[in-house]
Amino acid sequence: MRRLVVDPVGFAADTWGRAPLLTRAADLPGAFDDLFGETAVDDLVSTHGLRTPFLRVAKDGSTLPTRAFTSGGGVGAGIADQVDDTRLTALFADGATLVLQALHRTWPPVVAFAQQLVADLGHPVQVNAYVTPPQSRGFDDHYDVHDVFVLQISGAKRWRIHAPVHEAPLRDQPWTDRREAVRAEAERECLIDEVLEPGDVLYLPRGTLHAATALGDVSTHLTFGVHTWNRHHLAEEVVAAALAAVADDPDVRTSLPLGVDVADPDDLHAHAELVRDRLLAAVRAVPTDTLAAALGGRDGTSGRAAPVGPLAQLRLAQGLTDDTALVLRGSLAAHVADGHLRGRGVDVDVADLEADVLHGLLDGQVVTVARLGHETARRLVAAGVLVAA
Repeated sequence: MRRLVVDPVGFAADTWGRAPLLTRAADLPGAFDDLFGETAVDDLVSTHGLRTPFLRVAKDGSTLPTRAFTSGGGVGAGIADQVDDTRLTALFADGATLVLQALHRTWPPVVAFAQQLVADLGHPVQVNAYVTPPQSRGFDDHYDVHDVFVLQISGAKRWRIHAPVHEAPLRDQPWTDRREAVRAEAERECLIDEVLEPGDVLYLPRGTLHAATALGDVSTHLTFGVHTWNRHHLAEEVVAAALAAVADDPDVRTSLPLGVDVADPDDLHAHAELVRDRLLAAVRAVPTDTLAAALGGRDGTSGRAAPVGPLAQLRLAQGLTDDTALVLRGSLAAHVADGHLRGRGVDVDVADLEADVLHGLLDGQVVTVARLGHETARRLVAAGVLVAA
C-alpha cells in the first residue's frame, strides 16, 4: 500500500470506498517501471500466444469483436482465437486501445505485487493494462463495479472524474443499466480533471464515473481492480444459512391447502406470516462463525496462490533432507478445519502434524523436514502446499 498512497492509515479511515484520490509520483517512493512497460506489452502480444479473454481491443468507446484481432494458431495448434500481432499492429496504429487482462496471472512482477496488495487490503484484486495510442480514448464515460487503483506507467493521460450516479454498485448493477444518467452526469462539471504522468496513482471507489484520453504519446497504465467484499455478501450468506435452517422446520415444509390460489394475496397471507416469523428467527440465529466459514470459502476461490513450478516441486520432494527448510506457499489463504488444511486449490490431510508445527506454518514460520517427518514433508511438497524457504 505504501507504494500507492502516502498515508495508508489515513487512506483507510477517510478515503477507502468514499472518494477519489490522486497521488503524485513526487509524493510516492518511486515509479512502477519494475512492474510493467512497453517492452512487456510487445512481448506479451507477440510471443506469448495469448488468447481471448486475456486481450480486449477498444476503439471510439466500444470493444471490438475478437475476430478483428485474432486468428488461428498455426500448424498443430488447433486454436482459432490466438492474438494476431499483425492485425493488432494495424489496429493500434489506427487508434485502438489494447487491454491486457488478468496480468495478475500472466506477468510475474505484477503477480507478486498484486498478491502483496491482496494481503494488505483483504480484498481480491485483478490487474489489467490499458495501452492507448496518442490522442485516443479507449472507452466512453462509465463506472466500474469494483474499486480501482490506476498506476500510470508511461506517457500521459487526461482523466475526467465525475460523481457517481449509483453509489457503491454491486456486480450485477453495471453502468449500462444507467446509460442516460451516466451521460447526463458526464456533461456536468468534473470532480477531477487532471493529467496523470508516469508514477502517479489515481484511486477510484466503485461507481465513480470516469473517462481517459491519451495525450501526446502512447499511454500505458495498470488498473488494479479491487473486487471488494461488502455487506451484501454477508446478506447473501445470512439468507442462505437461514433458508437451510428453515428447511428443517416441518411447519415451513408443509404443503399449502388444496384449492389454494397462489395469485391471491389473501390466500397466502397467513402462510406468508408464518414463513416470515420463522425466517426472521433463523436470520437472527445465524452464527458469525457460519458467515466467516462461508465467505472464507468464497475468498479461497477468488484469487490464486503464489506460482509454483511442478518440476521444481518434484525435484524438491526428491531431494529432501533433515535440514531442508520449508515454508507454507504464499497467498494460499490457508485455514484448518476437520484435520484438513484448505486454501486456494488445496485440501490436504494434516491430522498427523503436531499442533505447534501446524500453527507455525500458518504463521509463516520456516520448518525443517526433521520437524515434519520425511513422509509428511514429501506429501505436502508434492501437493503444492509447502515450498522451499
